[in-house]
Amino acid sequence: MNSIGQDGQILAAPGIHDGFVHVRGANENNLKNVEVRIPRDAIVAFTGVSGSGKSSLAFGTIFAEAQRRFLESVAPYARRLIAQGHTPNVEFISGLPPAVALQQRRGTASSRSTVGTLTTLSNSVRMLYSRAGHYPQGATRLDSDSFSPNTVVGACPACHGLGILHTVTEDSLVPDPSLSIREGAIAAWPGAWQGKSLRDITTQLGYDVDVPFKKLPKEAREWLLFTDEQPVVEVTPERDRVAKPYKGRFWSARRSVLHTVAESKSEMMRAKALQFMHSGPCPTCAGTGFRPEALGVTVAGLNIAQFNETPLDSLAGVLRQLSVLERDGQPASDVSASISADLLERIEVLTRLGLGYLSLKRGTTTLSPGEMQRLRIATQLRSGLFGVIYVLDEPSAGLHPADAQPLLEVLEALKAAGNSVFVVEHNMDVVASADWIVDVGPRAGAGGGLVLYSGPVAGLEEVPESVTRKFLGHPSSNEGIREPREGVRWLELEGVHLHNLVGLDARFPLGVLSAVTGVSGSGKSTLVSQALAQGMAQTLHGEMPGLLAASEGTNGQETDTEVNHAVIGAVRGAEGIDRVVAMDQKPIGRTPRSNLATYTGLFDAVRKTFAETELAKERGYGAGRFSFNVAGGRCENCLGEGHLEIELLFLPGSYGPCPVCHGSRYNPETLEVTYEGKNIAEVLELSVDEAADFLAGIPAAARSLTTLREVGLGYLTLGQPAPELSGGEAQRIKLATELQRARRGHTLYLLDEPTTGLHPADVQLLLGQLNRLVDAGNTVIVVEHHMDVVAAADWVIDLGPAGGDAGGRIVATGTPAQIAVEPDSRTSHYLARRLGLEPLPAS
Repeated sequence: MNSIGQDGQILAAPGIHDGFVHVRGANENNLKNVEVRIPRDAIVAFTGVSGSGKSSLAFGTIFAEAQRRFLESVAPYARRLIAQGHTPNVEFISGLPPAVALQQRRGTASSRSTVGTLTTLSNSVRMLYSRAGHYPQGATRLDSDSFSPNTVVGACPACHGLGILHTVTEDSLVPDPSLSIREGAIAAWPGAWQGKSLRDITTQLGYDVDVPFKKLPKEAREWLLFTDEQPVVEVTPERDRVAKPYKGRFWSARRSVLHTVAESKSEMMRAKALQFMHSGPCPTCAGTGFRPEALGVTVAGLNIAQFNETPLDSLAGVLRQLSVLERDGQPASDVSASISADLLERIEVLTRLGLGYLSLKRGTTTLSPGEMQRLRIATQLRSGLFGVIYVLDEPSAGLHPADAQPLLEVLEALKAAGNSVFVVEHNMDVVASADWIVDVGPRAGAGGGLVLYSGPVAGLEEVPESVTRKFLGHPSSNEGIREPREGVRWLELEGVHLHNLVGLDARFPLGVLSAVTGVSGSGKSTLVSQALAQGMAQTLHGEMPGLLAASEGTNGQETDTEVNHAVIGAVRGAEGIDRVVAMDQKPIGRTPRSNLATYTGLFDAVRKTFAETELAKERGYGAGRFSFNVAGGRCENCLGEGHLEIELLFLPGSYGPCPVCHGSRYNPETLEVTYEGKNIAEVLELSVDEAADFLAGIPAAARSLTTLREVGLGYLTLGQPAPELSGGEAQRIKLATELQRARRGHTLYLLDEPTTGLHPADVQLLLGQLNRLVDAGNTVIVVEHHMDVVAAADWVIDLGPAGGDAGGRIVATGTPAQIAVEPDSRTSHYLARRLGLEPLPAS
């Protein structure tokens, strides 16, 4: 923001030429009129406990303002096509260059999005095959689109490029043919009134619904199950002859299932429909998704499907040979050499970031947020941008400590290219390597929002208010570490085959806290979150999850994501386990209507309490009146959303508070009802910490709030929309929900990196809750990179020695102290340092 001098000259804003970004009067979220100067052309770490306000400063203020200023220069019509953020609540920012944000987001919910498409490497690969591939004799040269399963000319016509074919059979649609239609033989038909209606329609069409299905004529069975005809008949509901007749349309079982899978917005409905389908590799393309013409072209002896399935580490070796291959002293192909050299350079960045175990075919839906962000970082290295600020959200998330050094080298490369790198980070190794630190706090939520320190990293030691300072410098302490407990018995998996696990045998002690460790891609999540979870599901319930899990997407588009089956020889020692609770980082809901209060169930108790107030009783309001998801108490102008999208003809659309309810979500009559002086909307605006005091008189709500605080989520608001929560926050909400249950003992808990997004101080809180579960007679197994958790575990299973095909083996098992001196373990060096032992050299 510039000012005008008395002579009419434009004066530069103060600080714009001093090499610093100067922020003044920042009040975004919990920030309290923050003023701070942050150097450009440096790596700057933003630290503080979870919820302290560091992301509000880095992303919500600095990046948001940089984006707003840039978009002001874009033509209004073009601006409508760009997803825009909000205008930050800040008085003044100077010295602010353009900014690029690389935030933690899960893979897009599309089975067609892959590592290759995300990084645009697939474009170059397709060009390589089109221009320099080895074609069969007499074959016509194909254009690059023919080597993509996502184009009409390239996709297998049978499976449309997905590689998976869904089919239905009489056996899948009618699991028990000894039942009659009235008894539910056609299990694939919907339930409730829709199922009854279809039965009545079937009766009206002249079919016997009371004989065993297998005794119906073959022609009748096939028509009921597979016909595409949809006759409409007049129906009077059975046993309700006074009901008014209606026109009913017939749906065959196959048509009903396919319609649900393709059109339903409900994940539960889609998942149920998929149970009645046989899903497997497409026989036409052998599961590759490509047409035969494309598969006939090879590069270095690999067809396009094989090339895409090769891990990046191995692919780099193939491309290295292609880029230098000579014949008679000349390159075999200028095109081949140049494209291969370009691909090699880009892939080597990914391998340096510890992603060499991935393949180009790997679906983004299967990637962790940390993996997704590192892929985006690698892409930015090739962009050639100069003079911008890169704002990164925990780039070390999901990284083993051994993989942190290559990440630091990439961040340095971004800085060396003339850019500034601002990282919101909890990994103290990354923080210690930064040029500058901005520590926000001192606590979370309303207790934070202040910049405690902004300066060189070493200076933080002199700030007593900082919670971060004691964790810098790799201190070893006994905090959170106890004498290892001994398992009561062992749970064993034998002969596990999945991904890079080939015939693996694994043993887990029961009744203790176990940590499964290993470098990125070594097979930790495959072993715990897939193989062990599936093996226990089979053992306890006699069933495996379906091959395909449906996930909700947008606009009704296809969103099937592949869930691979683990082949397990045997599961032994599960006799004492009653149930398995797997807690991953998937969202607790996909729309803003789902929030912390609704997921944990505490909102039910709050709504019931409001319904019991005197005014609510006088007016006849039930608990449903205080839900913003149903008609009655909600604002009908925004349908309980609290905001509306404002569409302008020549200007970008934007969101604004609903002009009727002003963002409260409720109608005025509902808001007139208060509890202890607050209406229902004001209660939703409370943080967990604030609500713990305010709702202390409601036992069910107080129990939920206590456990949420115990896992370090006191800063979240009750009405925080589910899409705004990080994966780590979502997982800890699931943990808190489980902790508040009365059931004790005999449960197996599986957690995948629960410390994601946690400050080291909050990790200690989390450890307390995990130990609480163990002390209650349960078993907890965590996949984890954080050495504080590993050091505090009772048992450690270390996988490796590397990622991808070079991993998938158990290299060491034992107590933390035993692993710390294990020479074959890449975890040992970092664990020994945490335990205060003399570390072995890092491998």
